[in-house]
Amino acid sequence: MTCKKTLKMFKEASKFVTDLTGQGKVILFVGTKRQAQDAIAEEAGRCGMFYINQRWLGGLLTNWITVQKSVKRLQELDEMATDGRYELLTKKEVIRLERERKHLQANLAGIKNMRRLPDALFVVDSNNEAIAVKEARKLGIPVVAVVDTNCDPTVVDYVIPGNDDALRAIRLFTSKISDSVVEGVQMAGEKRAGDGGVTADEQLEATPVELTGLESGADEPSADNEVVDLEAALGGGIRKAPGVIAVDEPEVAERTL
Repeated sequence: MTCKKTLKMFKEASKFVTDLTGQGKVILFVGTKRQAQDAIAEEAGRCGMFYINQRWLGGLLTNWITVQKSVKRLQELDEMATDGRYELLTKKEVIRLERERKHLQANLAGIKNMRRLPDALFVVDSNNEAIAVKEARKLGIPVVAVVDTNCDPTVVDYVIPGNDDALRAIRLFTSKISDSVVEGVQMAGEKRAGDGGVTADEQLEATPVELTGLESGADEPSADNEVVDLEAALGGGIRKAPGVIAVDEPEVAERTL
């Protein structure tokens, strides 16, 4: 797979994301491997979408009603921790509730405010997130994924060929998908502003991002043997992690909370 083909397929995936979010749809960012966790949380937060970056809970999509009960429990514990109800309990009870809250927070923080099933998934390493991809396919939810040579591209709707182990590559793809979401949300906000007087700023709380490279129509190389700088073509400006993160073996997703 050449950089030229990667760029072409990435543009297709990016356009799908922009068009989808331009219709007011929701995308769930998924990446639980250690190298992807920070990038997934940061970029999903930047574009106002939801994310899973610790571990995928089996049945998160296919058993959404049950998962919502756990989310409501997390919200209840958060309220108890801030409204003074902890002060009415014994120290032992507070410790037990805090342990439960931290456990739920680790797994559900990124979807705490997600009221319905997502309209699409963006996945880093479709092999590592096989359960998430399988659930999405079962429900007919489109999957956009970074697919390495050890992954099956046939289970992904929009394939982004790339290295899903390298931190720099993960941040590059994730940040550009986030940019595409921002562009789509802005389009949706402008459309609603024209129809009903709702401003684009009300639709997007995050600071608008200047889109370069891919979104501004970077030219593709014309010669087949020409070397393509993928990072430059996609716009560069990757958000770097504060330090080097070690690579762990993919964890097996558990099916219970």
